[in-house]
Amino acid sequence: MSDLFNNSSDFEDIVFPPKKTLTCRGKLVLLDVPLIMGILNVTPDSFFDKSRISKNKEDLLERSEKMLLEGADILDVGGYSSRPGADEVSVQEELDRVIPAIETIRSSFPDSLISIDTFRSEVASRAINSGADIVNDISAGELDPEMIPTVGKLSVPYIAMHMKGNPQTMQQQTGYENILLEMSMYFSGKIKKCLKAGIKDVIIDPGFGFSKTLEQNYWILKNLSYFKTIQAPILAGISRKSMIYKKLQLTAENSLNGTTALNMFALTQGANLLRVHDVKEAKQTVTLYKQLYP
Repeated sequence: MSDLFNNSSDFEDIVFPPKKTLTCRGKLVLLDVPLIMGILNVTPDSFFDKSRISKNKEDLLERSEKMLLEGADILDVGGYSSRPGADEVSVQEELDRVIPAIETIRSSFPDSLISIDTFRSEVASRAINSGADIVNDISAGELDPEMIPTVGKLSVPYIAMHMKGNPQTMQQQTGYENILLEMSMYFSGKIKKCLKAGIKDVIIDPGFGFSKTLEQNYWILKNLSYFKTIQAPILAGISRKSMIYKKLQLTAENSLNGTTALNMFALTQGANLLRVHDVKEAKQTVTLYKQLYP
């Protein structure tokens, strides 16, 4: 057989070529080098306390500038903590948190790409109209049936994550017969629904830590390339999660080294975006990955 197919991953890339671009407000964003999404939590209760940003404008600007200087391609603004058992937040409270933050970032860093981390269509719509470029939905429309039609009308990229239940109940819903197959069918159905609604760019997120046990998280990560057959960009959100610190018997604060190790593995398995708390280290990981896989 030709050397062209000596590497099975090369064969997969030819048979199932990944999508290489996103369109954000008329700007073409290339995915030939994995992108880094920096997490900006304008919440008081995110699981990693050092990622929390107060309503102080200077704190937000300082954190945003630091991430952009360190190489963040996207700033992901969220006002509703999705950690297991997180408290419910009203729509108005979420809006009060994220809209001023997005307006501040857009005004100060006009060329930046901003995503809104929400599962509510009203918040998504207001956020996009306030300057955000991408909608990042942990429920892929399951928690708000208006989300996918709304994003279709907004004409922005959509990140659809896999989760069962909601942040309050998800850890009681970890039963699967074949988790990879079930997730693949889930994403295929979501993409069809998104395309029908007019969403041209769909990114899939396996949802590490969401309705999965520790063992299931590692099985999904080990087989992340399985989802390349869906022909959609893959986002890996592993940063400082319990799958790392519980396995290593550490805390989220001490989980940067484990995060870097798993981010590198995710890249080798086909991840196109890394969602992280620590941009500099993720950027270095991508640089070394590209040296190995130019």
